[in-house]
Amino acid sequence: MIIAANLKTNFTRKETNSYIAELDTYVKNNAISQEVLVFPAMSSLDENNTSIVVGAQNAYPTKDGAFTGEIGTTHLDEFGIKTILIGHSERRHILGETQEALVEKFNYYKELGFKIVYCVGEPLEKREAGEAEMMEYISTQYEGIDTNYENLIIAYEPVWAIGTGLTPTLEDIASIHKELKKKSPAPLLYGGSVKVTNAKEVLAIENVDGILVGSAALYAEHFCSMIGFAEELC
Repeated sequence: MIIAANLKTNFTRKETNSYIAELDTYVKNNAISQEVLVFPAMSSLDENNTSIVVGAQNAYPTKDGAFTGEIGTTHLDEFGIKTILIGHSERRHILGETQEALVEKFNYYKELGFKIVYCVGEPLEKREAGEAEMMEYISTQYEGIDTNYENLIIAYEPVWAIGTGLTPTLEDIASIHKELKKKSPAPLLYGGSVKVTNAKEVLAIENVDGILVGSAALYAEHFCSMIGFAEELC
């Protein structure tokens, strides 16, 4: 299984290094065989000598250049980063990234062989519109994406559940993961108000290959528990 933490705009570099070290110690002391990914804030990237896979939450499709406020592969290479999160709902809905921009970014990092965690999901109005419209909406997020890319991981995140404490039922998660599995052979993670109290149940659902955890991952002890749940289930 794949257990991923999106730290978003949290933790300084010092705090992030301490967090990753705590996870690394847990993974080693408990002989964890699951893949653990952590996506720190850009300013908190560092050279981490760890078994944890450290990735970037975002980067521009460029080596360097005149792109104010962005980072490119020059900055990722400095820290040996070869994993990136693309298409997170906050990038789509808050920062206005279009599908065309995401495809450009996807293709750029695909050509470089990056491990890509690509996010898809629906807002509440699309879910309430019925399954057909919801799936049509999610399907547009696959347009232009190489769903057979060997280093692809897909994360399904119901937008309305992120940071709200709301979570689809286990039956809902099972149903949509079954449908999304038909679209790509890539590992399929669930994200959306995953926390230590429900992670084990979510991980046990058929076609759930792991979880992408947001705010609940900020507590290293809780995130370590989730890693442990995945190890128990495998």
